[in-house]
Amino acid sequence: MTSADTSRAAASRNYGLLTAAAVITGLGTHGALIAAAFAVLESGGGAGDVGLVAAARTAPLVLFLLIGGAVADRLPRHRVMVAANALNCVSQAAFAWLVLSGDARLWQMMLLTALCGTGQAFFNPAAEGMLLSSVTGEQAAKAFAFFRMSMHGAAIGGAALGGAMIAAMDPGWVLAVDAAAFAVAGALRAFLDVSHIPDRTGGGGLLTDLRDGWREVAGRPWLWAVVLQFSVVVAVVGAAEAVYGPLVARDELGGARPWGFALAAFGVGTLLGALLMMRWKPRRLLLAGTLCVFPLALPSASLAVPVPATVLCGVMFVTGVAIEVFGVSWMTALHQEIPEDKLSRVSAYDWFGSVAMVPLATAAAGPVESLVGRSQALWGCAALIVVVTAGVLLVPDVRNLTRRGTVKETVAAGPVPPTVSAEGEGAVGRLG
Repeated sequence: MTSADTSRAAASRNYGLLTAAAVITGLGTHGALIAAAFAVLESGGGAGDVGLVAAARTAPLVLFLLIGGAVADRLPRHRVMVAANALNCVSQAAFAWLVLSGDARLWQMMLLTALCGTGQAFFNPAAEGMLLSSVTGEQAAKAFAFFRMSMHGAAIGGAALGGAMIAAMDPGWVLAVDAAAFAVAGALRAFLDVSHIPDRTGGGGLLTDLRDGWREVAGRPWLWAVVLQFSVVVAVVGAAEAVYGPLVARDELGGARPWGFALAAFGVGTLLGALLMMRWKPRRLLLAGTLCVFPLALPSASLAVPVPATVLCGVMFVTGVAIEVFGVSWMTALHQEIPEDKLSRVSAYDWFGSVAMVPLATAAAGPVESLVGRSQALWGCAALIVVVTAGVLLVPDVRNLTRRGTVKETVAAGPVPPTVSAEGEGAVGRLG
């Protein structure tokens, strides 16, 4: 077997392991997010306490993402992923034990949730870098699309399974299942083969690595422009859907049920969008992707009217399809343009840009509503998405970046074997 065949086989094996592990953790995590909220409520907490626990997860994610990206480009990425999974497993197991014991206190739940967020800060850049390193050739976009489809399916299934389990038993058991899922996923990721990936050196230190990553971002106008765009888009979409959406559903649409259907329609749209991107390969990657960000303004506008629940479901479905076109196009652009040894650092800046403003936007949603009214606030969210997306289209590199005939070979191997690209992988699209 030639070295190229060996590299191709290693990439194929990694692809399957990464996909399986991501589906397992997706099933556990999306149920656990629901369980954590109910655990707070059942311990005597209120809506404010639920928000504090959610913020405890987000804050370390924002604080440690850039460090996590530098570490993942300095150390073997699979080891960073396994260590992060171990931390998540231990923290969720302790959370489950506290809830099942009936003596969970708010500060304990916040601390354990913060540990979980810290693990994710180190895991996300390493995982994205590992994924982008594990596919090559013209089948890369198809592989990314299938991975995203698998992830969205796991998210939908995990939320449904978690809700059913909470209805039948203590939320602590759902948290225990999540801890077990992290253990299984970490074991799978321990078997990743990195022998085909060139050795990386850390350079002059952590700060030097962070500066190198920043230069990689700042030197590519298409990259920093889209990261800035999504720092706004993700923030306002988060405010609209996490704060205003449930309020509109309660006051105008008849309760939580229609809002649940709308979110489910979005999930179905993401699945079909990923399926579409397994077949469609737009030549101008970022132009196609950016044009599909405009529909993200539609849910906010629909809630501002508000439209009937059936129309809202249709809007959310279209939005789900659109965000997948962007997500797969974005992953393909990163895979094609970013050197392998800087993938995790660039991914960290990408993640940081996407999540940094979310806490501010969700915190400001209530005061803005009080100041200008809910409908005007939602129209403002829609307008911001349209304005920043139109602004990104003014960047020539965003309009002109094209798909190459053969995507750069990040692992010195041939195209991804058909069996791998048929089994799937991919992960960006923060909204998906």
